[in-house]
Amino acid sequence: MTDEEVIHLRPSEQEALPEDFQLRVQLCEQLASFVSPRRLERLEFALAHRTRWITVALEDVFQTHNASAILRSCDCFGVQDVHVVDERNEYTIHRQIALGAAQWLDLYRHTGADSAEAVDRCCKSLKSSGYRLVATTPHEGATDLDDVDVGRGPMALLFGTEYTGLTEVAMDHVDEAIRIPIVGFTESLNVSVSAALILKQLTTSLRNRGDVDGRLSESEQVDIRLAWLRRSMRHGEAIIRRFLTDNGVEPVTSETGEVGPQQIVPDVDIDEVADI
Repeated sequence: MTDEEVIHLRPSEQEALPEDFQLRVQLCEQLASFVSPRRLERLEFALAHRTRWITVALEDVFQTHNASAILRSCDCFGVQDVHVVDERNEYTIHRQIALGAAQWLDLYRHTGADSAEAVDRCCKSLKSSGYRLVATTPHEGATDLDDVDVGRGPMALLFGTEYTGLTEVAMDHVDEAIRIPIVGFTESLNVSVSAALILKQLTTSLRNRGDVDGRLSESEQVDIRLAWLRRSMRHGEAIIRRFLTDNGVEPVTSETGEVGPQQIVPDVDIDEVADI
């Protein structure tokens, strides 16, 4: 692993799947035939409400329970991508708090020679992908959450460490700042609570607009549907391997013997998934 890499916390499973779009659609149909109608309906409902118009970037969030709670909020409100910089505080997922949310998200870790460089690269990467960087801050001068215009373009919400907030490096890249209006004596909310309130407000605003389509593209939906189906089945890898063989596609096998790279985030608890 080099300093220059952006590491996907769950290595891309797409490498093991056919590049041909129609084959991927057929593989989705094959996997879906092994899933109960109730579970499939839940997956499709969640997928229809997923968005990449809004994304989240976490800069050295210190407390594991806060980081995990933010993942849970991203899943609950349909935000698919989360970017992480953890050069100072290693990013870990608390299973009981995240409640499996990480399995349904795409998580990216940005690295560098030091924390400042990692933050700089993360911000530049998001901007190059078309996002405007939005700092979340309790300070005066920021736009009140109720007044934020989600229609101005895709937005990456930046959340900083619980103790000092976003660093100067991150703030130097920021296009705008937003705040949750506070009328009490306490200056700010817990970072995970702030994230939940902001995500609920902005995703609701996005879906209520008629002039902005924040939904995933058809290709993105197929890729995510494939990932979700394979993670929610006990024998998904065997079914995929058979499909690839039957269609003349050479499967890519990891060192663990499974099709595709090894998953880094906690494994799916199939018994929990069965309840979705």
